[in-house]
Amino acid sequence: MATQTAATELERRTLRKVALRLLPYLGLLYFINYLDRTNIGFAKLTMSDDLGLTQTAFGLASGIFFIGYLLLEVPSNLALHKFGARRWIARIMITWGIIASALAFVPNEGVLYVLRFLLGVAEAGFFPGIILYLTFWFPKRERAKVVAWFMVAIPVSTVLGAPISTAIMQTWHGLFGLAGWRVMFLMEGIPAIILAFVTWFYLTDRPQDANWLADDERAWLAAEMDAEAASTERQFHFPLRRALTDGRVIALAFVYFGIVYGLYALSFFLPTIISGFQQQFGVTYSLVQVGLITAIPYALGAIAMIIWARHGDRTDERVRHVAIPAIVGGLAIPVALYLQSPLLVMVAVSVCAIGVCCALPTFWSLPTAFLTGAAAAGGIALVNSIGNLAGFAAPYITGFLADLTGSQNAGMWAVGAAMIAAGVLTLILRALPKPDREDVSKSA
Repeated sequence: MATQTAATELERRTLRKVALRLLPYLGLLYFINYLDRTNIGFAKLTMSDDLGLTQTAFGLASGIFFIGYLLLEVPSNLALHKFGARRWIARIMITWGIIASALAFVPNEGVLYVLRFLLGVAEAGFFPGIILYLTFWFPKRERAKVVAWFMVAIPVSTVLGAPISTAIMQTWHGLFGLAGWRVMFLMEGIPAIILAFVTWFYLTDRPQDANWLADDERAWLAAEMDAEAASTERQFHFPLRRALTDGRVIALAFVYFGIVYGLYALSFFLPTIISGFQQQFGVTYSLVQVGLITAIPYALGAIAMIIWARHGDRTDERVRHVAIPAIVGGLAIPVALYLQSPLLVMVAVSVCAIGVCCALPTFWSLPTAFLTGAAAAGGIALVNSIGNLAGFAAPYITGFLADLTGSQNAGMWAVGAAMIAAGVLTLILRALPKPDREDVSKSA
């Protein structure tokens, strides 16, 4: 009994130390990452007039990021697996920071498209790389909670980023002779460049290299993670080629597509929808007020994300913890179209945001439960790249439908349909994929 108690205390102490060392810093990096890819939604409030962008053109500029992202996602994650997270993540950050800052100087629509595409190329591999990196440090039983603490940076980037971005645009308009949206791009791109150098020295590639752990902590964690990887490999034996073509992996990619569709439709167009309340309901908002209102659904989503992920870890149930929030969130957003006050609309939008935020972290416990090694690097990247095609589709389709119909309603119906389809597909899958080992080996 004493030995078991000591082992439990060692595990608790080690994982707590790892979590405190890695999660706040990785969350900060993802905060900067997500803000730099979505702050174009705030820039649109004044940028569209300056550059003469239609809703469709803005949607294309927002979404073309994900074409570049898709092209290099899998190679980038395999490079991270080969060269180590510390070097590769630092490389990603410095290139995306430079391009994000360069958006401050776009002269026209065409250059905006080019830089957004290059920003996607530069960022490729960052998010799935972090997901892969977390599998090196945390056992499966902890991952939904751990990923939630990391991914809480998504709603927090809007909770903090929305008022910060709009305040920069409003307060520092004219700084260096630049329009407010240009100043925002410049100032929000610089932190990625600075943190790239910090990352090079701060991150540790693997537990066995962690000199910031005590000897017994380092030995226990390295042995635990090696044993878990070996067990997963024996049980599923997924080689890289199989991971990139397996129907279960591809099905999970389409589940992720539906969830991410809701995420990016809200991220890119929610500020515009809220600004539209002024004409729809006869209210008046400043840029900063639009930013503050935009933050509300994501503040609620951040809280719900942690609670829901902890519940999923505690019950060891994953499928319904993805499907239920996706379906509820998908049902909420069309309801918002028929409500007759800004408050009620924001309640429905908040339910949708909570659904997205709750589904995301638990989702990533599905593919990481049966992929390991290079197969995990390639499979996670494939799921993320296919799923993030929604990042292209959502803003483009939403903008196109807004131009076509003269309102945001049709675009929001598309959001609801995509999220509900993701939830239903998750229920069809029913449980974690468990292919027959012999069949998988024959297909290798």
